[in-house]
Amino acid sequence: MFKTLLIANRGEIAVRIMRTCRRLGVRTVAVYSEADRHALHVAQADSACLIGPADAARSYLNAEAIVAAARRCGADAVHPGYGFLSESLVLIDACERAGLVFIGPSREAIRLMGSKIEAKQIAHAAGVPTVPGYQGEDQSLAALTAAAELIGYPLLIKASAGGGGKGMRVVRSAAEFAANLEVVQREAQAAFSDGAVLLERYLSEPRHIEVQLLGDRHGHLLHLFERECSIQRNHQKIIEEAPAAHLKEEQREMLYRHALVVAEAIRYDSTGTAEFMLDRDSGAIYFLEMNTRLQVEHPVTEMICGLDLVEWQLRVAAGEVLPFAQSDIVRNGWAIEARVCAENPAAEFSPETGSVLLYREPGGTGIPTVRVDSGIAAGSQVSPYYDSLLAKVIVHADERSFVARHLAHALDEFAIVGVGTNLAFLADILRRPEFAETLSTRFLERAFPGGWHMAMDESDLDTAAAAVACLLDASKQDAGHSSPWQSLGAWRVLEHAGHPGKNALLLIDENGEERRIAVSGVSGQYLVEFAECAIPTYAVGMAGGILFLEIAGAARRYQTLVAPDQITLGNAGRRRVWRRTSRWTRALTNRTDAATGNQIIANMPGTVTAVHTAPGDSVQAGAVLVLIESMKIVQSLVAPVAGFVKVLHCRTGDTVSKGDLLVEITTEDDA
Repeated sequence: MFKTLLIANRGEIAVRIMRTCRRLGVRTVAVYSEADRHALHVAQADSACLIGPADAARSYLNAEAIVAAARRCGADAVHPGYGFLSESLVLIDACERAGLVFIGPSREAIRLMGSKIEAKQIAHAAGVPTVPGYQGEDQSLAALTAAAELIGYPLLIKASAGGGGKGMRVVRSAAEFAANLEVVQREAQAAFSDGAVLLERYLSEPRHIEVQLLGDRHGHLLHLFERECSIQRNHQKIIEEAPAAHLKEEQREMLYRHALVVAEAIRYDSTGTAEFMLDRDSGAIYFLEMNTRLQVEHPVTEMICGLDLVEWQLRVAAGEVLPFAQSDIVRNGWAIEARVCAENPAAEFSPETGSVLLYREPGGTGIPTVRVDSGIAAGSQVSPYYDSLLAKVIVHADERSFVARHLAHALDEFAIVGVGTNLAFLADILRRPEFAETLSTRFLERAFPGGWHMAMDESDLDTAAAAVACLLDASKQDAGHSSPWQSLGAWRVLEHAGHPGKNALLLIDENGEERRIAVSGVSGQYLVEFAECAIPTYAVGMAGGILFLEIAGAARRYQTLVAPDQITLGNAGRRRVWRRTSRWTRALTNRTDAATGNQIIANMPGTVTAVHTAPGDSVQAGAVLVLIESMKIVQSLVAPVAGFVKVLHCRTGDTVSKGDLLVEITTEDDA
């Protein structure tokens, strides 16, 4: 076994690998960028090395810097985790030159499966069916257009070297083909330095099912059953489970056979995953691709098999023989994983950044097997430079419905304050009646056809709780006064001071929506009034950051954080943030001029990746002027009106915050 392992990654996967290393007695070395200097994975490693600035291309994607750090810290092996350089031939070659062991499969296996085109050709040659399409070397527009006509519409254009949902477009007619092809080729070249694409017939109701593989360097190869990964957003998985539900045994066995045949064809010798599409209508199974690394969702397989996949990655890379046969691997129960991400589902999943002010993992769900793989803690900084994944919550038990119910409850109990998350969205998915049925990759669009939004009644109750929390906080600050109404900071007293009459507060939520609130009452019994309704509220008490209330007859518990100009509440997985002010006039926010005026405002934090204009340029309404990237999301910001660029407030490479003014445009009407 290795003495010292450098982990060439960050976040939850780095922390998770360290957990196994501690158990095995392997010393760990973390690498970090300047943005991650105080990150959790740095704190939990035995030692750590700075490898570059925040920009991933100059740090976590810099193979030479990683290998130099490994040599400097005395490592004898490098674990790439997932993403970043986990399937990079550049890192493998750099490790070999430095005499370091790369924790993963052979270079040749990674090379063969690194191209979706070549992977499909290998599968086809091995007799494994693939989705009908085009994987040819001729990448000219004429050849691809002709192939598209033969395949028929709708079809899917995919980057050959793609992954993580990047470089993928659905095309529904010939008229849309050329424009979408150009977009995918451009994205593929920028993200993977390879503009090659493949075309596939678009399956209307597919299931995404994958098979976990484990091989050693002595010719042994096993499968560790399957995972269902059909619940996806923008082609990225968000909820995964093992095994797959509503699957016939003959389909299950066919998946295993196909996965093993493809892996045997390349002499696979580590952990890996063969991915398949199952046509829900016809039952046909098609090979999709093979990932030659550890998957984000590997914990669900670990839970049902009782194996530590990171441990076996290390043992296999060290030359050990797998001590068990296929018949020794027994499936036990059901496991479901939910990916907790820094994003706002109610605002089209816009990225969230900031400081984690409160962090409390779920507990007391009534079952012993709740697992949290996390890369954050209280005080962690969530930046726009990297993936939005914060943590994964996994529950394991005997029955699927039981697991789903308790996972939803665990998500409700998970408290992350200071950074927006998708906790409530994930819990909502698990509680949907559709979740008990056969899944497909179109689950979200069918379950939430208009997008996901918090129920309005829940929003009202949360806002009422926020108003009471503000009042209690103000009362605490003014404990020396004879009445809590005498000095309430941001509150505007509507009746004379010292009288328990109506008091007003203006709260502005994270989407800029104003709620004018009047509160009346004494001794913990209040009436919270909005323009459209009134909600009776009884404040039981507030202690240790927890607010206990009875709202509209129902008992509720909120995690609270009250600041002079902001209040944050968490309940049942929801996290809400309001700005607080006593002014009835509209508070000036960074979003005010975005919806009116002639300005372009950053509506998410991130890095400016391109600026397509300059001061004095003539622009048309709708023209793309600025590109911002945050957490792998690229957003095009367009001119709201036709006119001339008056002032340009940004340039390529700038880091911007949500609400920053980027471009000012003048029109003829302004002259």
